[in-house]
Amino acid sequence: MSLRKRTFTALPLIGILFVVVKYAPDWVFFLFGQAIIVAALVEFYNLAERKQLLPQKIVGCVMALLVSLTFYFPAIPLEVALFGGLLLAAVYFVVTFNTIEKLPFFPASFAVTVIGMVYISFPLNFLFRIRSEAGPFTLYFLFAVIFLGDTGAYFIGKPFGRKKMTPIASPNKTWEGSAGGILFALGGAVLARTLLLPEVPLWLAAASGVVVHAAAQVSDPLESLFKRAVGVKDSSNFLPGHGGFFDRIDSLILSGPLFYFIVKLFWK
Repeated sequence: MSLRKRTFTALPLIGILFVVVKYAPDWVFFLFGQAIIVAALVEFYNLAERKQLLPQKIVGCVMALLVSLTFYFPAIPLEVALFGGLLLAAVYFVVTFNTIEKLPFFPASFAVTVIGMVYISFPLNFLFRIRSEAGPFTLYFLFAVIFLGDTGAYFIGKPFGRKKMTPIASPNKTWEGSAGGILFALGGAVLARTLLLPEVPLWLAAASGVVVHAAAQVSDPLESLFKRAVGVKDSSNFLPGHGGFFDRIDSLILSGPLFYFIVKLFWK
C-alpha cells in the first residue's frame, strides 16, 4: 500500500475530523457519526453477504440508529432501544422468511443482522458521549493515541517486524510493530495531555494511552477476522489507500468505549 496514497487520503480526513470535533454543534457531530456508523455497518453486511449469510441491511441500520438515539437522548433507556430493535427484527423475519427455501438461511441471517447493531453502533456512539461529556480536547486525546500508535506500529513493524502477532487475522502485524505502536501511543498521550489537557496527571494520561492502544490492537485484528473469513483485504475501496469506513473505525470499536470508562471513572 502506497504511503503517498495513504497520506493523500488521510490529510483531508484529519482536517474534516478536526473541524467537526471542535466546532460542530452536537447535532451535527451526532449526524456525522451516524453517517460513518451506517457506512461501516453496510460494509460489514457486505462482507457477510460474501458468505451467503443474507443480512437484512435496512433492518440492521434502523436497529443501529435506534441504539444511537439513546446516546443523543439520554431520556431514552438503552434497553428500550435494544428491545425495540429486537422486536423489529423479529417481526421482519417472521413475516419475510416464510418459505421452506428461505428457512435454512434464517439463523445466520438473523444473527448477523442483529450483531451489527451491537458490534458497530453501540461502541462507536461512545465517541459522541466523550465529546459531549468531556469536551473535544478529550476526544482529540483519544485520536492522538490511536493515530500515532497506528503510525508507530507501521513504521516500526515494517522494517523491524519479525515475530507474527496475529498471523491469521493480520499477517503483517508483528510484536515488534505492536511495541512500536505502544511507544508512539504513549508519546501521543503525553503530547496531547501537555498541549490540551494539562489538568490531567501526566502518569494517568500516559497509562490511559497505553491501555487504550492495547485495546485498539485487539480491536483491529478482530475486524480483520471478518475480512479474512471472506477472503478480502479491505472492507471496501471507498477511501483510497485506507480501504473502507469499517477499516478506518476498527481500532475505535473497543478502544472508544474503554477510554470513555477510563475518563468517567478515573479522570474526574
